[in-house]
Amino acid sequence: MDTHSAQFKIRLGLFITAGLAIFLIAIFIIGRKKNLFNPVFSLTSTFHNISGLQVGNNVRFSGINVGTVDNIQIVNDSTVRVDMLIKSNVQKFFKTDCEAVIGSEGIIGDRVLIIGQGSRDAPLIRDGQYISSNEPVETDAIMASLQVSAGNAEIITGQLAEIMYKINSGNGTLGRLIQDSAIAENINQTIVNLKKSSQGLDENMQAAKHNFLLKGYFNKKEKAAAKLEQKKADEIRKKQIEEAAKLKKEAK
Repeated sequence: MDTHSAQFKIRLGLFITAGLAIFLIAIFIIGRKKNLFNPVFSLTSTFHNISGLQVGNNVRFSGINVGTVDNIQIVNDSTVRVDMLIKSNVQKFFKTDCEAVIGSEGIIGDRVLIIGQGSRDAPLIRDGQYISSNEPVETDAIMASLQVSAGNAEIITGQLAEIMYKINSGNGTLGRLIQDSAIAENINQTIVNLKKSSQGLDENMQAAKHNFLLKGYFNKKEKAAAKLEQKKADEIRKKQIEEAAKLKKEAK
């Protein structure tokens, strides 16, 4: 009987010890989550809609978890107050013009309160100070916008299909231009006529050069062009002679 009682006491002691260990671990985990064991300072912000944010969600700054949401309270029919607890060792990075916005950890993850960086010249934030906020974009609003975009894309696709059908059927100016061989032939003939006109203009110019009345004008123009070419050639030759003389002088 004594042996059985001793074993029972041992088992009871182990059970109580294990229970206390689990209790302490739970307190440590919860306390770490709630920043109970770290020096903290508080911040407050207000939103019209917190979009699913809950007490205990992380507060993030520059992509790093720096605190938690401590309390959420409805102030009136259009304002919700959110209290935050932030680790004191990062207080020196917070400025008075920081803004809070509600985001999400991934596409379907928990909500997170994100605090943006303030300006360099703004004063440091104080414990218990209020910071401004930006309202979150609701998922329903995003889905509604995507539906509108999809509807517009469907309309545009249908219109393009209708235009291509008309072109392939030979309707409209572009369709007739593509499908009607007579129009294409007329365009080809127009191009041929333009080429002939250009050739005729060249022939007329050649004839004008040999005309007695205009021959002097064209000869004068040709002499001026030849004189200009000769001037350019003389300048090039002069430059070459100067460079040769310079090289010869440097060689000595």
